[in-house]
Amino acid sequence: MLRAAGVGVGDEVVVPAFGNVEVAEAVALVGALPVFADIDPATYCLDPSLVEAALTPRTAAVVAVHRFGRPADMGALHRIGQRHGLLVLEHGESEVPYEEIARRRQRAAYLDGKLRGVRTPDWGDGHTYQEYVVRVPGNGRPDRDAFARAVRGRGVECRVPVKVPVHRMPGFRRCVSLPETERAVDETLALPVEAALTKRDMQRIVSACNALGGLLQPAY
Repeated sequence: MLRAAGVGVGDEVVVPAFGNVEVAEAVALVGALPVFADIDPATYCLDPSLVEAALTPRTAAVVAVHRFGRPADMGALHRIGQRHGLLVLEHGESEVPYEEIARRRQRAAYLDGKLRGVRTPDWGDGHTYQEYVVRVPGNGRPDRDAFARAVRGRGVECRVPVKVPVHRMPGFRRCVSLPETERAVDETLALPVEAALTKRDMQRIVSACNALGGLLQPAY
């Protein structure tokens, strides 16, 4: 799509650094330069105000990435595109059947009401919970990685969604300030929320996480 729109050598394309290295790779593949903008800490998607701040006369496009089932603010991004004559593209997630989404939302609501010591996701508009991502306070003891190991040790699968931001990867290293991206990389943890989980599974998740809550600093 970038190539078809004429984006190429000498152009800049604004992209997120929180995951999805393939987006930056696609920009580089057409000969353009990926420029990283910071994310909104609630949605983990590009923050439109920071996208606008990252624009230069060489900016040709913006690529928004939807994260964890929470959509980017495409209305605001399209308005920026219209003001500056930019191409605005979306990198979506795989579609989930409505029945699956409804069950995921039920399980997410259960976790929202039961979990302690972690920061639960912001429901927001249209959240489909492709993943249920919490924040583990980065300065607590244990930190996110130790917390994840302890939860796994109690029989609950979890994963770190983004281990390294794209602007720290070889080939894309940039000296750029992205505090929300860095914080999200350090603190986020995806817990199970699949529709197939039973009530007992959900109770096990809560029990495993809450058993560690007293070891953490209060969630903000």
